[in-house]
Amino acid sequence: MSQSFDLYLASEALADDAQQFGVTVKALQQISVQVNVTLVAQPEAYLQLEYRVKLPAESLAAQLTWPKWQTDKVGFKDYLWEQTCLECFLAGCFINSHSEDNDNSLGTNKTKAYIEINASPNGQYALYEFDSYRYPSTLPPRPLLQADRQTRASIDWNNISKLQTASQTSAPQLYQYERCFRVPLSQWYDNAYNYGYERIIDYIHPCVILSFGETTLYFAPKHASPPDFHNRQYWARFDG
Repeated sequence: MSQSFDLYLASEALADDAQQFGVTVKALQQISVQVNVTLVAQPEAYLQLEYRVKLPAESLAAQLTWPKWQTDKVGFKDYLWEQTCLECFLAGCFINSHSEDNDNSLGTNKTKAYIEINASPNGQYALYEFDSYRYPSTLPPRPLLQADRQTRASIDWNNISKLQTASQTSAPQLYQYERCFRVPLSQWYDNAYNYGYERIIDYIHPCVILSFGETTLYFAPKHASPPDFHNRQYWARFDG
C-alpha cells in the first residue's frame, strides 16, 4: 500500500513572509514538498515515509535551516518542532490498543487516540502518544512506548549514505532536500500482518515545518486556520 501527498504552504502570513525573504509570493508558493507513504506488510510490517523538499531559488536555499545528518545524533529528542521538522500524524487500531479511549468516530474530532512523529534531518526523532486532541497537554508530550510499555518507540533511517545535505537538480535554480525513514510496526505487534493489514492505519496527516532563520513555514495537505496539524478534520484516510 502506498499513498503520495502534495503538501501546501499555509497562507495566513504569505505576503509578509515573502517580503521578509526578499522574494515574491509566487516564489514561496513554488516551494514543493512531497511525501510518499508506504505500508509494507511482509516479512516485517513497517511504515515508510519519504520526504522531498524542493526550493525554487538560491536565495531561499541560503536561508533554509536544514540540519546536516549526524550519525551520533540519531536518537530521541524533544522539541524538534521548534526547527525544521518532518512530521506525520497517525490514527489507527494499533494506536488505540494502548489508549483509554477507543472511540473510532472522527466526527467529533477530539475523541480518538493518535500519535505524532517528529524527525529532524540531522537524525534525531520523537514519537508521541495522545489520548485525544492535544491531550495530555504536557510539554514535552508523552512519549509513545512499545508493547512492553517501557521502551520508547523509534524510527529507522533509510539510505542516508546516498543523500547529500542539498543537491541542485538538472532544472536551473531548483534545490532539493530528502530524508526517508521507517517506523517498525512490530514495536506494537509481533505480527501486524496477521492483525489485519488493511486496518493498521486509518487516518494520516504528513506535514513539514521549514525554518528560515526567525521565520517558520508550515506545509500540509490541508490546513486549519491558523495552522494546526493536530486538527483531525484535515487529515486524510489512508487507503493506499
